[in-house]
Amino acid sequence: MRPGIHRRLCESNAVCVALAPDVFDLDEDGIAVPLVAELDESQEDPTRMAVDGCPRAAVFVRR
Repeated sequence: MRPGIHRRLCESNAVCVALAPDVFDLDEDGIAVPLVAELDESQEDPTRMAVDGCPRAAVFVRR
């Protein structure tokens, strides 16, 4: 599974960073970015929570 961010939708709420800090961070513009290319098993549940918790639906996961 690969995490991603729809940059145009991201409003820098950082919910994804709070829920999955090993997977997401904010870049210099305050936009969320994935820190990993592929999720390991321990990152899957926090990333799903970040997908569900993003107020702008900017976080996604690809298989």
